[in-house]
Amino acid sequence: MDRKDEIIQMQNEIMQGLIKQRMQLLSEDLWGIKPESMLSSNENPAQLKDEPSPEEKTAQEEKASEEKKEQEDQAPEKIEDLKKELHDYIGLDLIKDEVDSLINWIEICKARKEHDLPTPDLSLHMVFSGNPGTGKTMVARLMSRIYKSLGVLSKGHLIEVDRSGLVAGYVGQTAIKTSEVIEKALGGVLFIDEAYALTNRGGMDYGQEAVDTLLKAMEDHREDLVVIVAGYTDLMREFVHSNPGLESRFNRFMNFPDYTVEEMTGIFRMRCEKSGYTLEEGAWDELKKILEEESKDVDGFGNARGVRNLFERAIAAQADRLALGKEEITKDALMCLKAADLWAAVGKKPEEPEEKEEIQESTPLESEPAQTE
Repeated sequence: MDRKDEIIQMQNEIMQGLIKQRMQLLSEDLWGIKPESMLSSNENPAQLKDEPSPEEKTAQEEKASEEKKEQEDQAPEKIEDLKKELHDYIGLDLIKDEVDSLINWIEICKARKEHDLPTPDLSLHMVFSGNPGTGKTMVARLMSRIYKSLGVLSKGHLIEVDRSGLVAGYVGQTAIKTSEVIEKALGGVLFIDEAYALTNRGGMDYGQEAVDTLLKAMEDHREDLVVIVAGYTDLMREFVHSNPGLESRFNRFMNFPDYTVEEMTGIFRMRCEKSGYTLEEGAWDELKKILEEESKDVDGFGNARGVRNLFERAIAAQADRLALGKEEITKDALMCLKAADLWAAVGKKPEEPEEKEEIQESTPLESEPAQTE
């Protein structure tokens, strides 16, 4: 090989090296990996493709650890503890009896199954009816944990939605939206508040599409999905009877009565105890007067929800009173709610006893002596 051929060969090698380098840089920029032709002799393409990086390994280990911890956190609670929590709720006596009966029925069905005896199909979907603030959502959350404890559900979580969470604005989208919600609820309870809004909008509404999708899912996943629908009593009755499929799947009804004044007073007392507040002497009677008056508007006040709002506004009124600086801020002062705070919470002044007007009894006029002619 003469000098000229050596120079040409060196030029070709340099050009190949430059092209190879450019290809490597381009490949790394686009794909983040080396092309197989650029690998060194001890690099295996399959290993580079399948073997995770140290960072990926760490992320995978952390994810596995989190999933394990989540499974441990979701271990079934003892049914005795859940029943105690239920009976610690204020009011809801009828609901407590119905839930106790349901628990007994599920446990007996499980015992029959263990002894190879026929068992009826467990229909655990429920209708909760009642006015706002009567504890429907609270009991639904507890029911999901009870079902988990009894082995009915695998996860025991609760997904809460209303019409807006299920219905979309265009044809075909509602089924997709509803299916996504159902997927999240699998293994737990799907709680649909104001469910009657799905069927009372007329024939051109997409709510029926959500109902149809829901009914199919309740059949396909009947082993690991419970649906609880809730709303006003009359409207929920109309909702269930609007569709034969709904009637056949929802045959367990629980009606939540309004709280009495005494029960609402107990709820207020419980909030005070948990938050470190007390009522001054005589303020409890004022509280009962306020609750009796405000709760006449059931929808506006909202039962337990109204009690919570009243409590929060009362402590805000107390803060405004103390901020005036007219009294020393001591521990007792910080804890004490006065009757004036309660009345300020509802935007009224304390009721003052009505003053009885003094009625002066008129004395009969003495008869004048008869005049004689």
